[in-house]
This record gives sequence, structure tokens and C-alpha cells, in this order.
Amino acid sequence: MAFPHRPDAPELPDFSMLKRLARDQLIYLLEQLPGKKDLFIEADLMSPLDRIANVSILKQHEVDKLYKVENKPALSSSEQLCFLVRPRIRNMRYIASLVNADKMAGRTRKYKVIFSPQKFYACEMVLEEEGIYGDVSCDEWAFSLLPLDVDLLSMELPEFFRDYFLEGDQRWINTLAQALHLLSTLYGPFPNCYGIGRCAKMSYELWKRLEEEEDGETKGRRPEIGHIFLLDRDMDFVTALCSQVVYEGLVDDTFRIKCGSVDFGPEVTSSDKSLKVLLNAEDKVFNEIRNEHFSNVFSFLSQKARNLQAQYDRRRGMDIKQMKNFVSQELKGLKQEHRLLSLHIGACESIMKKKTKQDFQELIKTEHALLEGFNIRESTSYIEEHIDRQVSPIESLRLMCLLSITENGLIPKDYRSLKTQYLQSYGPEHLLTFSNLRRAGLLTEQAPGDTLTAVESKVSKLVTDKAAGKITDAFSSLAKRSNFRAISKKLNLIPRVDGEYDLKVPRDMAYVFSGAYVPLSCRIIEQVLERRGWQGLDEVVRLLNCSELAFTDMTKDEKASSESLRLILVVFLGGCTFSEISALRFLGREKGYRFIFLTTAVTNSARLMEAMSEVKA
Repeated sequence: MAFPHRPDAPELPDFSMLKRLARDQLIYLLEQLPGKKDLFIEADLMSPLDRIANVSILKQHEVDKLYKVENKPALSSSEQLCFLVRPRIRNMRYIASLVNADKMAGRTRKYKVIFSPQKFYACEMVLEEEGIYGDVSCDEWAFSLLPLDVDLLSMELPEFFRDYFLEGDQRWINTLAQALHLLSTLYGPFPNCYGIGRCAKMSYELWKRLEEEEDGETKGRRPEIGHIFLLDRDMDFVTALCSQVVYEGLVDDTFRIKCGSVDFGPEVTSSDKSLKVLLNAEDKVFNEIRNEHFSNVFSFLSQKARNLQAQYDRRRGMDIKQMKNFVSQELKGLKQEHRLLSLHIGACESIMKKKTKQDFQELIKTEHALLEGFNIRESTSYIEEHIDRQVSPIESLRLMCLLSITENGLIPKDYRSLKTQYLQSYGPEHLLTFSNLRRAGLLTEQAPGDTLTAVESKVSKLVTDKAAGKITDAFSSLAKRSNFRAISKKLNLIPRVDGEYDLKVPRDMAYVFSGAYVPLSCRIIEQVLERRGWQGLDEVVRLLNCSELAFTDMTKDEKASSESLRLILVVFLGGCTFSEISALRFLGREKGYRFIFLTTAVTNSARLMEAMSEVKA
């Protein structure tokens, strides 16, 4: 039932070193303010910090009180204040207001600002503008790789997506290149590199420049990881916009997994308290169901409960000596498993209740119709009804974006009508959100007479392939075109199945979307690994509007063992979903690979839409 790893699967590198490095560096920075100090932490650094250095470690290094950075005056009586923040302008204004209030009151204290993962020039400019640059000392805590699980590293930078893919802001590229440089210093070199997308190419080039500057650090070492693959999120918005149906994805969509842990409310814990649960490979129950299609999870958990009961029942016929062994060796493990089992059963029940209320089946049917390109009018009516019933502003947006990308833009009549209905239903303040979605290529309108495919096919009959490619590139650069249908056909993303698709024994990666669709991002990775590069995929690369942006860099490394060549690091720029992670884990088991994931943050359809929205929930 659960996917076991193949006995010949390669060992994963030990990423706990990244935690130790981050912890040691933070302690070193705190020690630079000797004596007692109060620490102000920005809200979205709290969870990552907790995974690296908990409160007791901070207390050992003379951190007295902890405060959250928020918009109200701080009541700290300490003589030394330390701020641990993301490099954001509003944080600088907050720190300046504290320092200037102290100045007005004639109070002198020591101030230290620690930026994570790096400091930006703009922040120092603001401190200077506010007249406090000389009063504070600034440092960087280069903490940008948090191991969330044995095979998952996150930079915990959800803003990367909006900053780069909407605003075109490239400031995080350096952070990413530094993170890759650190990984190759510890676990490198990486003999085979592949990538696609503008952000991937820029990050790769900057990373290579860093490697050249520190030439020789990884020379002569045996590579631990044979392949690295960089992929931009805008290569595949469709997968990120689909509803997730693997267990871990559903838990994320329903309860929001934050920094590797989830808050289960009273409806799950069947008590009056909420409980924070860490979801990773150490949770034995979760580890067996995380990649499963939701329809299999209940039967698995009930079987598990029966087995557990049988183990408890064994104690009935025991003598004293056996009982003593049972209590000292097995009981604790059984109790722990029992607790986890009841939590996951509670979570399943809660998900079922919510999904039944939302008529999840109907929703999934519409999504599948959009992916396959059937019944477009019916799907459009479903989306209109969704908007008119005011089900949820984020959900309605998601469905509109899915319709737009799979159809290569909406026809002007539909675009205007859906937009008008949306603004009337959810409020005119969403107008700017539409402008953002259009700029990012998520929700676009076909220009009048914009059936380019017909024009393209005529043109390409007249001229050679290469020239046709250039002409099409010129067309597609006018608007961010998704070409989803053509790509889907080319890469066979919609499996043709005779009879029912058996979700209990998945045959391909499409199981993560109930057998209806193979995630495009995962298919690209599969194809490139199979071909050891982009040869034979020219047409796909062109349809992705990436003719200049797909790259391969292979070095002949005699030292690379066959084991390391089956380890693949996949880097998602702009976030990846749990469905993609499950699909690639499945592919790894089929082909004898092991995948390691590095993402700027774990994302899902709601987070994607919220990042584009100008209306804060």
C-alpha cells in the first residue's frame, strides 16, 4: 500500500549539517552582543527559527525576552536590543521608530539588526534616511536552506514568487545562487546540470560565477548528487492550479502546512485543544500515506488500526517476564503510533466533511474537463455559478486562471463577462488583481483575431522550421502564451486509459491527479533525464517560449559513482506543490532514482492566487 523504496535506491545525503551551520552562525551573531539582550523576531521567521534553534538554545546565549516585530511600541527594558528580520523596508521603519523614540527620551542602548537571509542596500538607505544608520550595527544571517524532511529543503521565501514572476524583481537570485553554492560546497560538485526558464538560467549563471571565484573548493571531490535540475514555476502554472488529491497535498490545501508542521484544530484532535504536529518521515503513520491518493487512505488507516489492536491484544496471554519486556520495549511505540493514527483518522474525517460540503466531485470533474479540453462551455457555466454563489474569491480566481491557461487565453467576450461578474460578486477592490494576473500570464484575453495557431501553421508551411520557430517566438513574446494544449499533446500529459484508472496500483505519475493528468513539470524532468539533455525536445521548448532559456551542462566526472548518478536534486524557483513531490517520488521508485527537492517555498493553488491578489485576506 505505502510505496516502499526499492532495495537498490541510493542513500540520501544527511542534511542535518545545514541546520548545525545555521545554528552556529546565529549563535556567533548573538554572542557579538555580550550580556543580556532582548530579541525581536519577525513573524514569518518564527517557525523556521524554531526548527533551527529553540527557545532554550536562545536562552543559553543570554537572550532574555522574545518579542514579535509588530506595529505597536515595544515595552522592552533591556539595555541591548537585537532584531532578527527579513530585509523589508517596513521593518526598517519599525526599528527606526524604536530607536528614535529612545533618542527623544534621552535613552542610550545598543541595537543590532540581523538580516536573514541577506541584507539589501535599500534597507541600509532607509536606516540612513531615518538618521539611525550610525546607531545600529547590521549583520547577515545567511540562513536560506531549511531541511523540512529527509528529501525536502525549503528556502521559506514565499515572496520569491510574486517578487520575481510578477514584479520582475531579481534581488532573490543572489540568495538562491548562494544557497546552490553552499550545497555544492557541502555535497558537490554536481556533474550534470539541466534547467529551463529565465530565472533558472540567471540563477545558474550567477552560481557558476560564484564557483569560479572560489575555484578549487569542490575540485577532486566525489560527487554525492549526480544531477541538478532547475525549473521556473511559470513553465507550469497548470499543475500548481489544480486541486490536490494526494494525502499530503490535501492536508496542505485544507489545513495549510506551514514550515513542515500543521495546526490540527479541535475537530481533528477530538478534544477542546488544537495541536501542532510535525509532518515528516519520522511520523511513521504519515510517512506511509503521504503520497497516497486520498481514496486509499481510509482503508489503509483502518487496517493499521486493526493491526495495532492485535498487537495490544497479545498481552492477554503473557506471563510476568513477557509482560515486563512488552511494557519496557513495545508499549511506548504502540502508544505513539496509536496517537498518530487517531490524529490522521481525525484529519481524514475533517477533510471528507469539508470536501462533501464543497461538492468536491463536481469541482474535480470540471478541472479534468478543462485539462482535457472537453465541454468548455459547461465548465465556463460552472465557473460563473461558482462566482455568483460567492463560494470563495480565491477559488473562483483559480478556476478562471485554469480556464485561461488551458485555453491559451479567454475569448474577449468570456473575459469581459467573467471579470464583470467577479467584480460585482466579490467587490471592485479586486480590479488590480486582474491586472496582476494578466501581467503574469495567468489570466489573459486573446487579442481580436488572435488565433495565432492557424497563422503559424500557414507560415510554417511556407518557411523552414528554424525560421518558423523565430516567427512564432516573435508572436509569443507579444503575450505570454501558454500553448498548453499543444504541449499536452506533445508530451502525452493526458493518459488514454481503457476502463478505470486503478489508483491503488498507480501506473504513472498521473495518479496524483486521479489518473487525469501527468504534471507538466514532472514530465519535463522525466524526459530530460531520459534523454540526458534537451535534444529531441526542441518543439516543447519552443512551445514553452524558452528557445534561449533551456540549458544543459555536463562534465565528464570519472569520480561520480553509479549511486550518485541516481540522485537528482530538483530546484523549483517560485515554489512547488506536494503533488509534484509525490509524483517525482513515484517516478524515482519506478526508475530507481531518488529525488531531492529544493524549493523557494512549498506552494499550492490558494497561495499562488493570494500572492497575486491585491486584496489582503
